[in-house]
Amino acid sequence: NRSGLGGGAAGEETPGLPDFSRFGTIRREKMNQVRRITARNTSFAWRTIPHVTQFDEADITGLGEFLDRYRKQAEKAGGKLTVTAVAVKVLALIAREHPEFNASLDPAADEIIFKDFVHVGIAVATPRGLLVPVIRDADTKGLIELAAEMTDLADRARNKKVTPDELEGGTITISNIGGIGGTGFTPVVYWPQAAIVGMARAQERPVVVKKEIMIRTILPLSLSYDHRLIDGADGARFLRRFAEILENPYSLLL
Repeated sequence: NRSGLGGGAAGEETPGLPDFSRFGTIRREKMNQVRRITARNTSFAWRTIPHVTQFDEADITGLGEFLDRYRKQAEKAGGKLTVTAVAVKVLALIAREHPEFNASLDPAADEIIFKDFVHVGIAVATPRGLLVPVIRDADTKGLIELAAEMTDLADRARNKKVTPDELEGGTITISNIGGIGGTGFTPVVYWPQAAIVGMARAQERPVVVKKEIMIRTILPLSLSYDHRLIDGADGARFLRRFAEILENPYSLLL
């Protein structure tokens, strides 16, 4: 493989690039370490994991009031209570309910590795590129504690202060591009994990509720998963369950 980044399919060689300078001025830059690792890992994941992506929506109109109610409490603890913070808590709980989404496949041994811990990776855009710091034992932590830890991790990731061990050990990942935009996307599973949840930009939309048209805040959701481990029906149930808890956030307090 000429690229060194695993861009071709198994057994294939990546073809050489044309001479772009024939068509105009060009500039070459070495990829930084984060970009090299991202290129290598995503290429490997795309080649080796048979991806399926499913989509759903969550009516998060009530989530805004929930965030407003507990925002100051989170700020006192040093965190920011956001949709992502709530989503991490929800994802951790559902991963515990559906252990195959928290598992890894060992194809050499024909075995599924089930983990008795839930460590949620959070995709963070930084000036250097994409980093995925990990919240360990996210299913055992309260929402305020999670918000504080997420705020700290994300800030340190952006400021080059996150440590290598804080980027390891994730069992399932979440990616939220809603602050930037987009109506949906297909996230790539973070090998050797089995699943990743994506969230795009929430928008106000007219929706029929009990035969009446109402303005509701709708959040687009996506779920990519390893089809060797997870069937389509299970993927649909998982994402619907995720949406239902976001739609009823007070159930997290029960």
